Amino acid sequence: MATVAPPRAAAEAPAFEPYVSPAQHPAELIIRALVLGAALFAKQAEAAGVPAADYLGHLAGLERGVGPIAASDLVAILAFLGLGGVLYRVARR
Repeated sequence: MATVAPPRAAAEAPAFEPYVSPAQHPAELIIRALVLGAALFAKQAEAAGVPAADYLGHLAGLERGVGPIAASDLVAILAFLGLGGVLYRVARR
């Protein structure tokens, strides 16, 4: 008759980690805060009677700093090439 080895003890349990429900996970809370902020921002832009992107550009002072970059086709092409490179590297893994 073959003898059966006793089962090995399970690896020690990791240190105590309290259960955090998915609704209270930090990443979920950050997403909820961003969505709430975007909704409030869009409401302010609507009250001002302008598109939200124009309102953000005016409010944050991005019109002068980002305007020439946003209008450049070269920046868009470089951004797409960069994203394509990242996707290519991820797909090769």
